[in-house]
Amino acid sequence: MMQMKTKKLHMMVHTALMAALVCGATAVIRIPSPTGGYVNAGDGMVLLCAWLLGPWYGGAAAGIGSFLTDLLMGSPLYAPGSLVIKGLDALAAGLLFRMLGQSRKAQLLSGLAGELIMTAGYFGYTALLLQKGLGAALSIPGNLVQGCVGLVIGMVLLHALEKAAISDNHFDRKEVLHHGRYHS
Repeated sequence: MMQMKTKKLHMMVHTALMAALVCGATAVIRIPSPTGGYVNAGDGMVLLCAWLLGPWYGGAAAGIGSFLTDLLMGSPLYAPGSLVIKGLDALAAGLLFRMLGQSRKAQLLSGLAGELIMTAGYFGYTALLLQKGLGAALSIPGNLVQGCVGLVIGMVLLHALEKAAISDNHFDRKEVLHHGRYHS
């Protein structure tokens, strides 16, 4: 019983930490975009949440971190949408990643699915709930670029974390893939 409580506490702490990393990466790390603006590293962290914490805890961390970013950065109208959209992004990516075997290919496919959910989600939220109608379609190219950058960042970070764990002899790659990640 105590071990279960300890694991649950660890998961809550890791979820809170990842939510903070999503928030920080979204708010602080800005990369010039080919569309003329900036993209942020937040979507990379959203996917990392999914891949490291699993679908449920990862979805919670991604949604909460994105929600907080919108509140803190002056976009409160988007906060409820971000909570749901980024949560679903990570939930779907985490489920697919697990189902596809946690390989590099699984990362790519699950990340693409998650980022397509993000793009469609923000289009729907902006078009329907914020009442922008078809004008919301103008955000699709930027969100696709954001998603692609996020996918690359997430994959690079996960690879770096795996490599660091392997080089420090903490555990081998199989251990990282099957025991180092949480299964929610």
